[in-house]
Amino acid sequence: MTGAMPLIVTRPEPGNAATIKRARALGLDVYAVPLFAARAIDWQVPAAENFESLLLTSAAAARLAGPDIARLSSLPVYAVGAATARAAKVAGLTVAMAGSTNAQRLLDDMASQNIRNILWLCGRNRSAFGSPGIAITPLPCYSVDPVSPPPLWSELIAAPATLLAHSVRAATRMSDLVGSARDHLSLVAISPAVAAAAGDGWRELAIAAQPDDVAMLAQAHALWHKGAK
Repeated sequence: MTGAMPLIVTRPEPGNAATIKRARALGLDVYAVPLFAARAIDWQVPAAENFESLLLTSAAAARLAGPDIARLSSLPVYAVGAATARAAKVAGLTVAMAGSTNAQRLLDDMASQNIRNILWLCGRNRSAFGSPGIAITPLPCYSVDPVSPPPLWSELIAAPATLLAHSVRAATRMSDLVGSARDHLSLVAISPAVAAAAGDGWRELAIAAQPDDVAMLAQAHALWHKGAK
């Protein structure tokens, strides 16, 4: 798409590369500008026999937990999304269910199977969710931290562009970095909560029909067509 409004992907790797690949397949003019990076942190492995299952809501947990995750291999894994399920299998875990990209929906499915005591291997910064009668023990094994924007960031946001916000933290950070001069910029949020965190004043603020990458890129593609008319 020659002369297309650029699409800016700010999520950490390796998710950034996956989004870039999907966007290029749609013909979008896309740029990788990570504003966060994931890193491993120290964690202590609990006794697996104290839990019924292992919940993974991000592939980063399986990738960054390190070799100690093998000590939890007796627990069936319930994974949010196909990418998380694949990462769990690579780590040597057994996936009992790969749910949608909605963690609450997967938790409700687990509750319907009478799974009551869950170990959640997660990030240091995480969203709260739960279900009546379910005991969830969060155990952070990684952290997603802000990094300084590359020089390309300032150049890209100075002209009309579309940004993708995959999380509340990402939306908040982009809003802070862009400031009030945003009426030339469009933003696609993965959920209503993320859109709310982005604030007002954008040229366009779109919300993905489903909380996943494919739906976000569909919105970005629609915004390109709208701007091209």
